[in-house]
Amino acid sequence: MFGFRKREDAPSGAAPELPPDARRLRLRFVGQVQGVGFRWTSLGVARELGLTGWVRNEPDGSVRAEIQGSAAHVGAFFSRMLDAYRRHPISYVVDEREDVALVPGETDFEVRY
Repeated sequence: MFGFRKREDAPSGAAPELPPDARRLRLRFVGQVQGVGFRWTSLGVARELGLTGWVRNEPDGSVRAEIQGSAAHVGAFFSRMLDAYRRHPISYVVDEREDVALVPGETDFEVRY
């Protein structure tokens, strides 16, 4: 389904440069988002788009995430998630969406526990 590849680190240990239009979103997904591979699908989509950040299940049944990258790639994340579940639809919404401070030097997207 997705190529799970780690982003390449910047040469010589230098932090990768953020694109000029970089943004970071803090998100909360609610609905049918646990027990359906949502975190792993998010991981695959984010890595395909070259996004950094994280995703994790919350005790209340929601999923929280922070995604960072170019504005175009952050925007594409949502349509790619819909495409990923087109064959096996699930019901979810983005309950919270907030722009937050960028995290310089972040190099990958990960599933947190």
